[in-house]
Amino acid sequence: MNDALQNTYKRLPVAFERGEGAWLWDTDGKRYLDALSGIAVCGLGHSHPKVAQAVCDQASTLVHTSNLYRIPLQEQLARRLCKLAGMDRAFFCNSGAEANEAAIKLARLHGRAHGIAEPKIVVMEGSFHGRTMATLSATGNAKVRAGFEPLVSGFVHVPYGDAEAVEALTTDPDVVAILVEPVTGEGGVHVPPPGYLQRLRELADQNGWLLMLDEIQAGIGRTGYWFAFQHEGITPDVVSLAKGLGNGIPIGANLVAGAARELFSPGMHGTTFGGNPLVCRAALAVLDVMQDEALCEQAARQGELLRNRLRDRLAEHTGVVAVRGRGLMIGVELDRPAGELVMAALERGLILNVTADRVIRLLPPLIIDDDQVEQIATTVAALVDAFLASPQANEVST
Repeated sequence: MNDALQNTYKRLPVAFERGEGAWLWDTDGKRYLDALSGIAVCGLGHSHPKVAQAVCDQASTLVHTSNLYRIPLQEQLARRLCKLAGMDRAFFCNSGAEANEAAIKLARLHGRAHGIAEPKIVVMEGSFHGRTMATLSATGNAKVRAGFEPLVSGFVHVPYGDAEAVEALTTDPDVVAILVEPVTGEGGVHVPPPGYLQRLRELADQNGWLLMLDEIQAGIGRTGYWFAFQHEGITPDVVSLAKGLGNGIPIGANLVAGAARELFSPGMHGTTFGGNPLVCRAALAVLDVMQDEALCEQAARQGELLRNRLRDRLAEHTGVVAVRGRGLMIGVELDRPAGELVMAALERGLILNVTADRVIRLLPPLIIDDDQVEQIATTVAALVDAFLASPQANEVST
């Protein structure tokens, strides 16, 4: 460990120096199949030539001016994203947490505009929205929040996927918005029941609430559509994006429509670096590649193939609770803590992680081919076979 770094990460004993497509090479020259994509960031894989060229060209032309001035590339990116999402306006920032911070501020402005002195936002148990104080407070994970109390007030937590629990809050006059992940990420890759988002849309409309979707992990083609909310044919009031939008170049976005589009006015919100020419050029290149290579369709097709392969290979295991997901956002839930599989996979040349203590999370690049799908499924199955058969794992399960 480098003692010059603050102790915020439990890093694995490997360092990567090169990537190409779905592959990474460490400093010793060992090759790994990346089934994590930098946590859903590198959807186009590593070192995509068109994105790399766009970044190099822009870096040699103009990197930053600040939002005191017009940024034509930012305007172009806003139009592209709003058209794809069916939204009206965009605000650009540097990360998913910042995009969610903007959403929270919009909800409070919405409440204040309706005379509510202490607005409340409905959020979900098991959710993850970021590590700033407001997004941490919105997150439905006590372990992540521990030690940072007192938290920011104004959040009401209910079970994920339970529309009736949200409906029960319609009697609370201080509720102004719902903030929800259309598919949970850190919470274990849970897909909500059919009609859940549609019902939340109805409740929001009936009560004058904003429906705000955290698509930071699920957006930009990850689930087989440009945005996960498109699976249910709804349009939210606010959408938060980041991760896959820049393919590794840090960019976040907050899209608004309807009642949310007029809430911000000059001076109410801002950022120094957000939406500068470099990151917008990278994001535009990402959108170009995704459209040219039909990567939403590719994610849907390869995700279904990978889930089916995993189900076939793991069908005999009583220790496998579920294989679930949408597109290339996949979770394999075991009946016991499985954190040790991360290192075991690394030793076999596969990069994955474990979230929610016992869910193997797979977020491979949207570009993976059939052979790579087969390798992921075969390696995960072998890992699970060995793990569930081990005496230590069986001791934990009992």
